[in-house]
Amino acid sequence: MDESRNVMSQGHPLDLELLQSLVAVVDSGGFTAAGRRLHRAQSTVSAHLARLEERTGHRLLERSTLAPTPEGERLLAHAREILRHHALAWQELRAQRLGGRLRLGIPDDYLAFLPAVLAEFEERFPGVELTVECGLSVDLVGAVRTGGLDLAVVTRQPGSPGGETLRREPLRWAGAADHAAHERDPLPLALSRRGVCIFREQSLEALESAGRPWRVAYTSTGLAGLLAAVRAGLAVTVLTPSMFEPGLRALGEAEGLPPLPAVDIALHRAPGRPSEPATRLAELLQERLAWPEGPA
Repeated sequence: MDESRNVMSQGHPLDLELLQSLVAVVDSGGFTAAGRRLHRAQSTVSAHLARLEERTGHRLLERSTLAPTPEGERLLAHAREILRHHALAWQELRAQRLGGRLRLGIPDDYLAFLPAVLAEFEERFPGVELTVECGLSVDLVGAVRTGGLDLAVVTRQPGSPGGETLRREPLRWAGAADHAAHERDPLPLALSRRGVCIFREQSLEALESAGRPWRVAYTSTGLAGLLAAVRAGLAVTVLTPSMFEPGLRALGEAEGLPPLPAVDIALHRAPGRPSEPATRLAELLQERLAWPEGPA
């Protein structure tokens, strides 16, 4: 019997479950955090590491710091590669059979950064017919609730009920890089019309609290119209960092503008059991849009 058959007959020592636990402990810095990440009990993760050390015949982590030993570093590199290839193989197999229609709603504001995520989804799952509807956050949430959309990514105030927060972003004053509209008095603003976007209410409240005179010089239901006025140096507006484009600059207290609060980017799902395409897109959105440290 050759060596490879002998190894298989004894049971492969590098089970995926054990490798996942090793990577999770190192990346999260502890057994409890690794357990939360893997949705397993801390004792299970600890047992996985002990079993892996027994099978390899090496201590893999320093007990005091949980830093990888030299043997642990070598195995960790292989573990990451094995898990990566396993995930790719699984995705390819699922993508081949996944099909159907999927309806996603997003605000116009997100066209600056979401298309790359959607292109990745279509590349992974070419059999899914994805339709994207742009609209106001309040309308998109309503469409999800009534089943008109499968998913919606929207802007909301922190702490708002419903949906799940993907990331939290601070609001920033934005002006043209080569103009100084922020120096005018009263401050000219380019904002959505009343009731369309929470950015309007939050920016006006901040100005009122700071006692800074202002006037709404330009209104539009879409971001493109607002940015045209800002780029021309006719007004300033309010954006999140991910919405900034070339030709704009962030303004703040140094320019005499008050600080602004944060907003949440949230995911809403249609009621009932989600379709497989909706689940896969939701997972990708969570992966690509979430801050590494989670909501602030």
